[in-house]
Amino acid sequence: MWRLYQYPLCPFSRKVRLALAEKGVEVELVPELPWARRDEFVDLNPAGQTPVLVGDRGAALIDSTAICEYFEETIERMPLLGASAADRAEVRRLCVWFDQKFYAEVGHILLAERMFKRIVQRAAPDGGALRTAGRNLEHHLGYIEYLLDHRRWLSGTTFGLADIAAAAHLSVIDYLSALDWHGHATAKQWYSAIKSRPTFRALLSERMDGLAPPAHYDKLDF
Repeated sequence: MWRLYQYPLCPFSRKVRLALAEKGVEVELVPELPWARRDEFVDLNPAGQTPVLVGDRGAALIDSTAICEYFEETIERMPLLGASAADRAEVRRLCVWFDQKFYAEVGHILLAERMFKRIVQRAAPDGGALRTAGRNLEHHLGYIEYLLDHRRWLSGTTFGLADIAAAAHLSVIDYLSALDWHGHATAKQWYSAIKSRPTFRALLSERMDGLAPPAHYDKLDF
């Protein structure tokens, strides 16, 4: 069985877990706090970042995109990148949007202020940073709405890795009590459909030590 080094609020680990669950790949979760810079973990990934996926023979797969594409190439079940070259290009574009732009403008800020400062630094969050993240989040929710006004799923007619990446990042924001769906009914309906998938249930049941989610977090009717 594969072993996934991760922590509950790592959006990139969530992306991998959702993708692998859709493909029917079982993994053993290994708790890893990357900011601890544990020597054995840095030996696996010199970047010191989660996720890292290790096989029975010790081979390590590093980076959420590389991991997802490895299983896309090796497991035919539930294709997640699309049928055509154009489809795959659009899926990859949107994954980069959420993994880089969304994370930098929203996710990283909220994790730093509402998770890291609380459970590691024991410090109060910066209100200005939280307001900036909130404004950025509105922009991204608007873009999701724009995409869904023209498509059934984010990248086109079929559910795929772009939806998984976006939902992984949004689920972390939701856990941190920072996701306000007001004025974004279409995006909320899309997220509800993903949240209802059986592959999502394990994420909703997991908790970060020292930090509880809001009451609605694991409810399908939110």
